[in-house]
Amino acid sequence: MRKVVLVTGANSGIGLALCERLLSHDTEGLHLCLACRNVQRAQAARSDLLASHPAAQVDLLQMDTSSVSSVLSAAQDVKVRYDRLDYLYLNAGIMLNPEFDVKAFFKGLFSSNVITMFATGEGILTQKDGVTTDGLQQVFATNLFGHFLLVRELEPVLCHEGRTSQLVWTSSSNAHRSAFNPEDIQHRTGTQPYSSSKYATDLLSLAFNQHYNKQGLYSSVICPGFVMTNLTYGILPSFPAILWTLLMPVFWLIRVFTNTFTLTPYNGSEALIWLFRQKPESLDPYAKYHSLTSGLGNNYTQPHKMNITLESSESLYKKLLQLESDMKKKLAEKEKEAQPADPSVKT
Repeated sequence: MRKVVLVTGANSGIGLALCERLLSHDTEGLHLCLACRNVQRAQAARSDLLASHPAAQVDLLQMDTSSVSSVLSAAQDVKVRYDRLDYLYLNAGIMLNPEFDVKAFFKGLFSSNVITMFATGEGILTQKDGVTTDGLQQVFATNLFGHFLLVRELEPVLCHEGRTSQLVWTSSSNAHRSAFNPEDIQHRTGTQPYSSSKYATDLLSLAFNQHYNKQGLYSSVICPGFVMTNLTYGILPSFPAILWTLLMPVFWLIRVFTNTFTLTPYNGSEALIWLFRQKPESLDPYAKYHSLTSGLGNNYTQPHKMNITLESSESLYKKLLQLESDMKKKLAEKEKEAQPADPSVKT
Protein backbone atom coordinates (compact mmCIF):
# COMPACT_ATOMS: atom_id res chain seq x y z
CA MET A 1 0.00 0.00 0.00
CA ARG A 2 1.41 3.37 -1.01
CA LYS A 3 2.17 5.90 1.72
CA VAL A 4 0.17 9.10 1.19
CA VAL A 5 2.30 12.24 1.63
CA LEU A 6 0.99 15.81 1.42
CA VAL A 7 3.44 18.73 1.21
CA THR A 8 2.38 22.38 1.50
CA GLY A 9 4.44 24.97 -0.37
CA ALA A 10 5.70 22.21 -2.65
CA ASN A 11 6.21 24.11 -5.92
CA SER A 12 9.65 25.54 -5.19
CA GLY A 13 12.57 25.73 -2.78
CA ILE A 14 12.78 23.29 0.11
CA GLY A 15 9.29 21.88 -0.54
CA LEU A 16 10.10 20.91 -4.11
CA ALA A 17 13.52 19.54 -3.10
CA LEU A 18 11.79 17.38 -0.49
CA CYS A 19 9.36 16.01 -3.09
CA GLU A 20 12.23 15.14 -5.43
CA ARG A 21 14.10 13.36 -2.64
CA LEU A 22 10.98 11.49 -1.49
CA LEU A 23 10.39 10.15 -5.00
CA SER A 24 14.06 9.25 -5.39
CA HIS A 25 13.84 7.39 -2.09
CA ASP A 26 10.76 5.34 -3.04
CA THR A 27 8.83 6.14 -6.21
CA GLU A 28 6.56 3.10 -6.23
CA GLY A 29 5.68 3.23 -2.54
CA LEU A 30 4.49 6.84 -2.45
CA HIS A 31 1.36 8.74 -3.37
CA LEU A 32 2.46 12.39 -3.33
CA CYS A 33 0.18 15.43 -3.15
CA LEU A 34 1.52 18.95 -3.81
CA ALA A 35 -0.55 21.55 -1.95
CA CYS A 36 0.17 24.99 -3.41
CA ARG A 37 -1.39 28.43 -3.69
CA ASN A 38 -0.31 29.04 -7.29
CA VAL A 39 -1.80 26.37 -9.60
CA GLN A 40 0.42 27.18 -12.59
CA ARG A 41 3.62 26.86 -10.55
CA ALA A 42 2.29 23.66 -8.99
CA GLN A 43 1.62 22.19 -12.45
CA ALA A 44 5.15 23.10 -13.53
CA ALA A 45 6.59 21.45 -10.41
CA ARG A 46 4.52 18.32 -11.03
CA SER A 47 5.75 18.16 -14.63
CA ASP A 48 9.37 18.41 -13.48
CA LEU A 49 8.87 15.64 -10.92
CA LEU A 50 7.19 13.35 -13.44
CA ALA A 51 9.92 14.04 -16.00
CA SER A 52 12.48 12.50 -13.64
CA HIS A 53 10.08 9.95 -12.11
CA PRO A 54 7.60 8.89 -14.85
CA ALA A 55 6.05 6.13 -12.73
CA ALA A 56 5.33 8.42 -9.78
CA GLN A 57 1.82 9.19 -8.57
CA VAL A 58 1.70 12.96 -8.02
CA ASP A 59 -1.50 14.89 -7.35
CA LEU A 60 -2.14 18.63 -7.08
CA LEU A 61 -4.18 20.47 -4.46
CA GLN A 62 -4.94 24.17 -4.67
CA MET A 63 -4.68 25.73 -1.23
CA ASP A 64 -3.77 29.14 0.16
CA THR A 65 -2.90 28.80 3.85
CA SER A 66 -3.56 32.52 4.39
CA SER A 67 -7.27 31.98 3.57
CA VAL A 68 -9.59 30.20 6.01
CA SER A 69 -12.09 29.26 3.29
CA SER A 70 -9.32 27.96 1.02
CA VAL A 71 -7.92 25.73 3.77
CA LEU A 72 -11.36 24.38 4.70
CA SER A 73 -12.18 23.67 1.06
CA ALA A 74 -8.82 21.99 0.42
CA ALA A 75 -9.17 19.85 3.55
CA GLN A 76 -12.57 18.67 2.39
CA ASP A 77 -11.07 17.78 -0.98
CA VAL A 78 -8.31 15.76 0.72
CA LYS A 79 -10.85 13.79 2.78
CA VAL A 80 -12.74 12.93 -0.41
CA ARG A 81 -9.60 11.84 -2.27
CA TYR A 82 -7.78 9.85 0.43
CA ASP A 83 -8.88 7.57 3.23
CA ARG A 84 -5.67 8.29 5.12
CA LEU A 85 -2.58 10.53 5.29
CA ASP A 86 0.72 9.09 6.45
CA TYR A 87 2.81 12.27 6.33
CA LEU A 88 1.80 15.91 6.34
CA TYR A 89 4.70 18.29 5.70
CA LEU A 90 3.72 21.80 6.82
CA ASN A 91 6.25 23.73 4.78
CA ALA A 92 4.47 26.75 3.20
CA GLY A 93 5.65 30.09 4.57
CA ILE A 94 6.24 33.75 3.78
CA MET A 95 8.32 36.66 5.04
CA LEU A 96 6.54 39.84 3.97
CA ASN A 97 8.32 43.09 3.09
CA PRO A 98 11.66 42.37 4.78
CA GLU A 99 13.72 45.47 5.54
CA PHE A 100 17.48 45.13 5.75
CA ASP A 101 19.32 47.25 8.34
CA VAL A 102 22.58 48.07 6.52
CA LYS A 103 24.09 49.85 9.53
CA ALA A 104 23.42 46.89 11.83
CA PHE A 105 24.78 44.53 9.16
CA PHE A 106 28.17 46.24 8.88
CA LYS A 107 28.34 46.58 12.66
CA GLY A 108 27.69 42.87 13.03
CA LEU A 109 30.09 42.00 10.22
CA PHE A 110 33.04 42.91 12.42
CA SER A 111 31.72 41.41 15.63
CA SER A 112 31.85 37.99 17.27
CA ASN A 113 28.15 37.61 16.36
CA VAL A 114 28.75 37.54 12.59
CA ILE A 115 28.02 33.83 12.09
CA THR A 116 24.75 33.98 14.05
CA MET A 117 23.77 37.14 12.17
CA PHE A 118 24.20 35.44 8.80
CA ALA A 119 22.53 32.22 9.93
CA THR A 120 19.43 33.71 11.57
CA GLY A 121 19.15 37.33 10.38
CA GLU A 122 18.94 38.36 14.03
CA GLY A 123 19.30 42.09 14.48
CA ILE A 124 19.38 42.99 10.79
CA LEU A 125 15.88 42.09 9.54
CA THR A 126 12.50 43.60 10.27
CA GLN A 127 9.25 43.10 8.36
CA LYS A 128 6.04 44.98 7.70
CA ASP A 129 3.10 42.60 7.89
CA GLY A 130 -0.19 42.70 5.97
CA VAL A 131 -3.78 41.74 6.75
CA THR A 132 -5.73 38.98 4.98
CA THR A 133 -9.32 39.23 3.73
CA ASP A 134 -10.28 37.31 6.88
CA GLY A 135 -8.84 40.12 9.01
CA LEU A 136 -5.85 38.06 10.21
CA GLN A 137 -2.20 39.07 10.15
CA GLN A 138 -0.86 37.63 6.92
CA VAL A 139 2.36 36.02 8.16
CA PHE A 140 0.57 34.48 11.15
CA ALA A 141 -2.23 33.15 8.93
CA THR A 142 0.08 31.75 6.24
CA ASN A 143 2.83 30.27 8.39
CA LEU A 144 0.84 29.08 11.40
CA PHE A 145 -2.94 29.40 11.60
CA GLY A 146 -3.69 27.99 8.14
CA HIS A 147 -1.63 24.91 8.97
CA PHE A 148 -3.32 24.62 12.37
CA LEU A 149 -6.72 24.62 10.67
CA LEU A 150 -5.53 22.09 8.10
CA VAL A 151 -4.38 19.60 10.74
CA ARG A 152 -7.60 20.02 12.71
CA GLU A 153 -9.73 19.46 9.61
CA LEU A 154 -7.69 16.45 8.49
CA GLU A 155 -7.91 14.67 11.82
CA PRO A 156 -10.16 11.89 10.34
CA VAL A 157 -7.50 10.90 7.79
CA LEU A 158 -4.50 11.50 10.05
CA CYS A 159 -5.71 9.58 13.09
CA HIS A 160 -6.42 5.87 12.71
CA GLU A 161 -6.27 3.13 15.31
CA GLY A 162 -3.35 0.76 14.89
CA ARG A 163 -1.06 2.96 12.78
CA THR A 164 0.97 6.14 13.10
CA SER A 165 1.05 9.32 11.03
CA GLN A 166 3.38 12.27 11.19
CA LEU A 167 3.30 16.06 11.03
CA VAL A 168 6.57 17.76 10.09
CA TRP A 169 6.84 21.55 10.43
CA THR A 170 9.45 23.67 8.65
CA SER A 171 10.55 26.08 11.36
CA SER A 172 13.66 28.26 11.44
CA SER A 173 16.71 29.24 13.46
CA ASN A 174 15.00 32.65 13.36
CA ALA A 175 12.36 31.34 15.81
CA HIS A 176 13.20 33.60 18.75
CA ARG A 177 11.27 33.52 22.01
CA SER A 178 11.81 37.26 22.37
CA ALA A 179 9.79 37.89 19.18
CA PHE A 180 6.70 36.03 20.42
CA ASN A 181 4.15 37.75 22.66
CA PRO A 182 1.57 35.33 24.14
CA GLU A 183 -0.85 38.26 24.46
CA ASP A 184 -0.40 39.12 20.77
CA ILE A 185 -0.11 35.76 19.02
CA GLN A 186 -0.73 37.33 15.61
CA HIS A 187 2.12 39.80 16.17
CA ARG A 188 -0.01 42.81 15.29
CA THR A 189 2.21 45.30 17.10
CA GLY A 190 5.73 43.95 16.53
CA THR A 191 8.27 44.09 13.71
CA GLN A 192 9.27 40.39 13.70
CA PRO A 193 6.18 38.52 12.43
CA TYR A 194 8.23 35.80 10.72
CA SER A 195 10.27 35.04 13.84
CA SER A 196 7.10 35.12 15.97
CA SER A 197 5.27 32.70 13.65
CA LYS A 198 8.17 30.26 13.65
CA TYR A 199 8.49 30.30 17.44
CA ALA A 200 4.72 29.70 17.61
CA THR A 201 5.26 26.76 15.22
CA ASP A 202 7.65 25.20 17.74
CA LEU A 203 5.08 25.66 20.53
CA LEU A 204 2.23 24.28 18.46
CA SER A 205 4.14 21.14 17.50
CA LEU A 206 4.56 20.30 21.18
CA ALA A 207 0.86 20.97 21.84
CA PHE A 208 -0.18 18.66 19.00
CA ASN A 209 1.94 15.90 20.50
CA GLN A 210 0.20 16.37 23.84
CA HIS A 211 -3.24 16.17 22.26
CA TYR A 212 -2.78 13.64 19.46
CA ASN A 213 -0.06 11.11 20.35
CA LYS A 214 -2.65 8.76 21.86
CA GLN A 215 -4.42 8.79 18.49
CA GLY A 216 -1.24 7.82 16.65
CA LEU A 217 -0.40 11.30 15.33
CA TYR A 218 3.10 12.65 16.06
CA SER A 219 4.56 16.08 15.35
CA SER A 220 8.16 17.17 14.73
CA VAL A 221 9.94 20.41 13.84
CA ILE A 222 12.92 20.98 11.57
CA CYS A 223 15.24 23.86 10.73
CA PRO A 224 16.58 23.84 7.15
CA GLY A 225 19.55 26.07 7.96
CA PHE A 226 20.60 29.04 5.83
CA VAL A 227 19.25 28.18 2.37
CA MET A 228 19.25 30.27 -0.80
CA THR A 229 15.57 30.25 -1.84
CA ASN A 230 13.11 32.83 -3.18
CA LEU A 231 12.44 33.82 0.43
CA THR A 232 16.15 34.49 0.98
CA TYR A 233 16.52 36.45 -2.26
CA GLY A 234 13.44 38.46 -1.27
CA ILE A 235 15.31 39.91 1.69
CA LEU A 236 17.23 42.13 -0.73
CA PRO A 237 14.91 42.23 -3.78
CA SER A 238 16.87 45.00 -5.48
CA PHE A 239 20.19 43.22 -4.95
CA PRO A 240 21.67 42.52 -8.42
CA ALA A 241 22.00 38.84 -9.33
CA ILE A 242 25.72 39.31 -9.96
CA LEU A 243 26.23 40.39 -6.34
CA TRP A 244 24.39 37.32 -5.05
CA THR A 245 26.71 35.26 -7.24
CA LEU A 246 29.75 37.02 -5.80
CA LEU A 247 28.51 36.41 -2.26
CA MET A 248 28.22 32.66 -2.74
CA PRO A 249 31.97 31.96 -2.30
CA VAL A 250 31.76 33.92 0.98
CA PHE A 251 28.87 31.72 2.11
CA TRP A 252 30.81 28.59 1.15
CA LEU A 253 33.76 29.88 3.19
CA ILE A 254 31.53 30.55 6.19
CA ARG A 255 30.36 26.94 6.00
CA VAL A 256 33.88 25.88 7.00
CA PHE A 257 33.20 27.51 10.37
CA THR A 258 29.50 26.66 10.80
CA ASN A 259 27.48 23.67 9.63
CA THR A 260 24.22 25.67 9.52
CA PHE A 261 24.98 27.09 6.04
CA THR A 262 23.22 24.38 4.03
CA LEU A 263 22.84 26.86 1.12
CA THR A 264 20.90 24.65 -1.35
CA PRO A 265 17.26 23.50 -1.04
CA TYR A 266 18.48 19.91 -1.43
CA ASN A 267 20.77 20.25 1.59
CA GLY A 268 18.13 22.19 3.52
CA SER A 269 15.65 19.34 3.11
CA GLU A 270 18.00 16.86 4.81
CA ALA A 271 16.15 16.87 8.16
CA LEU A 272 12.81 16.51 6.35
CA ILE A 273 13.90 13.38 4.51
CA TRP A 274 15.66 12.05 7.64
CA LEU A 275 12.42 12.28 9.61
CA PHE A 276 10.66 10.35 6.85
CA ARG A 277 12.87 7.37 7.68
CA GLN A 278 12.32 7.48 11.45
CA LYS A 279 9.66 5.93 13.65
CA PRO A 280 7.72 9.00 14.81
CA GLU A 281 7.09 7.61 18.29
CA SER A 282 10.87 7.47 18.87
CA LEU A 283 11.38 11.21 18.29
CA ASP A 284 11.81 13.89 20.97
CA PRO A 285 8.84 16.34 20.97
CA TYR A 286 11.06 19.02 22.55
CA ALA A 287 13.73 18.76 19.83
CA LYS A 288 14.13 20.73 16.64
CA TYR A 289 15.86 18.64 13.99
CA HIS A 290 18.43 20.70 12.10
CA SER A 291 19.62 20.15 8.54
CA LEU A 292 23.40 20.58 8.64
CA THR A 293 26.15 20.52 6.01
CA SER A 294 29.83 20.12 6.80
CA GLY A 295 32.60 22.14 5.17
CA LEU A 296 33.22 19.14 2.92
CA GLY A 297 29.59 19.14 1.77
CA ASN A 298 28.32 16.17 3.80
CA ASN A 299 24.69 16.43 4.93
CA TYR A 300 23.43 15.20 8.28
CA THR A 301 20.69 15.86 10.86
CA GLN A 302 21.13 16.85 14.46
CA PRO A 303 18.53 17.53 17.19
CA HIS A 304 18.65 20.61 19.42
CA LYS A 305 16.40 21.30 22.40
CA MET A 306 13.83 24.02 21.71
CA ASN A 307 13.37 26.93 24.10
CA ILE A 308 9.72 26.10 24.78
CA THR A 309 7.53 25.05 27.70
CA LEU A 310 4.45 22.87 27.89
CA GLU A 311 2.47 25.67 29.58
CA SER A 312 3.23 28.13 26.79
CA SER A 313 2.32 25.58 24.13
CA GLU A 314 -0.99 24.75 25.83
CA SER A 315 -1.83 28.44 26.18
CA LEU A 316 -1.23 29.02 22.45
CA TYR A 317 -3.23 25.91 21.54
CA LYS A 318 -6.28 27.11 23.50
CA LYS A 319 -6.09 30.54 21.87
CA LEU A 320 -5.90 28.98 18.41
CA LEU A 321 -8.91 26.79 19.19
CA GLN A 322 -10.88 29.88 20.14
CA LEU A 323 -9.74 31.71 17.00
CA GLU A 324 -10.72 28.69 14.91
CA SER A 325 -14.23 28.79 16.40
CA ASP A 326 -14.50 32.55 15.85
CA MET A 327 -13.34 32.37 12.23
CA LYS A 328 -15.71 29.53 11.36
CA LYS A 329 -18.65 31.46 12.85
CA LYS A 330 -17.61 34.55 10.91
CA LEU A 331 -17.35 32.55 7.69
CA ALA A 332 -20.76 30.93 8.27
CA GLU A 333 -22.33 34.36 8.78
CA LYS A 334 -20.78 35.64 5.54
CA GLU A 335 -22.07 32.63 3.62
CA LYS A 336 -25.55 33.12 5.09
CA GLU A 337 -25.57 36.81 4.11
CA ALA A 338 -24.44 35.91 0.58
CA GLN A 339 -27.32 33.51 0.03
CA PRO A 340 -30.09 34.92 -2.19
CA ALA A 341 -33.40 35.63 -0.50
CA ASP A 342 -36.13 33.00 -0.94
CA PRO A 343 -38.68 34.55 -3.32
CA SER A 344 -41.43 32.35 -1.87
CA VAL A 345 -41.13 34.02 1.53
CA LYS A 346 -43.37 37.09 1.79
CA THR A 347 -42.50 39.96 4.06
